[in-house]
Amino acid sequence: MKQKDLKDQSIAIFHSSDQLTELPYYPYSQWLKAHYGEKVYKIPINAAGTCPNRDGKIGYGGCIFCGAFGGGNETLRGSINISEQLEINKAYIGKRYHARKFIPFLQDFSNTYLPFDQFKKNIAACLGNDVVGIAISTRPDCVTNQQIDWLKDFKQQHHIDIVIELGLQSANAHSLQKLNRGHGLADYIDAALRIKSAGLQLCTHMILDLPWDDDLDIIEGAKLLSVVKNDFVKCHSLYIEKGTELAKMIASKEVHLLSLETYLHRAKLFLGYLDPKIALQRIIGRAPKRDSILTNWNTSWWKIRDRLVDEMTEVGLKQGDLLKIDREKLSDCMK
Repeated sequence: MKQKDLKDQSIAIFHSSDQLTELPYYPYSQWLKAHYGEKVYKIPINAAGTCPNRDGKIGYGGCIFCGAFGGGNETLRGSINISEQLEINKAYIGKRYHARKFIPFLQDFSNTYLPFDQFKKNIAACLGNDVVGIAISTRPDCVTNQQIDWLKDFKQQHHIDIVIELGLQSANAHSLQKLNRGHGLADYIDAALRIKSAGLQLCTHMILDLPWDDDLDIIEGAKLLSVVKNDFVKCHSLYIEKGTELAKMIASKEVHLLSLETYLHRAKLFLGYLDPKIALQRIIGRAPKRDSILTNWNTSWWKIRDRLVDEMTEVGLKQGDLLKIDREKLSDCMK
């Protein structure tokens, strides 16, 4: 879909839809405030894990974009255990942001890819009187029924929310192969359905400017995440971390990064086709300068966010508007 097509479709929606909220998408901060009644902060936790496409079970080297810390660039390093990391971060974040409630986030690598007893210990170490939920980052092919059943009971026993964050990145099976993900689309759908059927929350990570994807892949990704009833989504750009396979591919000109304008175009498409009940935890990700060669076109994430909001507001586009049009067309065809 071209920029002109997107603008033409959304102008008609602007005049018939409800008054625009402060943002044209559903921000996670708003969900947290509505759900818990106050500010809640996620705390990154390093559980010293790995992934099956790193240790040789299904491959080596990991995803081509994944750096040395497996996505957990801002977690505490060294021999600090989970409970100590939690207390250190709570003390810092609580004082700085006046927060009283927290969600520990097992962030780096695949946090369900480990022996079951260790998995249970890691989750239990995240508990606390001021902890209202636990977020667990992992891969679609590393979530077992045993883990899901245990998490369901754990949630009910401790009266906290459990969120499983799945890295998908693309709805295109060929792109997943290029990324060296080591899993397919069916693995994601299977894991997502099992997670949701157990009453757990689901968050999916997507990279919106993969050079092997096109607009249809972006639309299909948003529709897929909507169909499997995600609670949350995180959007990222394809930034380059030091020492990664992607860095080598960029240096050899095997891969060329797409422009910021393309990212913004795809983000508008993605949000337009995303169910408006899904909260956005991130509109664009980021990596520390010390670990990266290039992140977000050397532009602050909030500047990109503001530009996206301005462009969506200009054409009157809100999250889910284009999905609504598709569903109305289908409904008309069935009459």
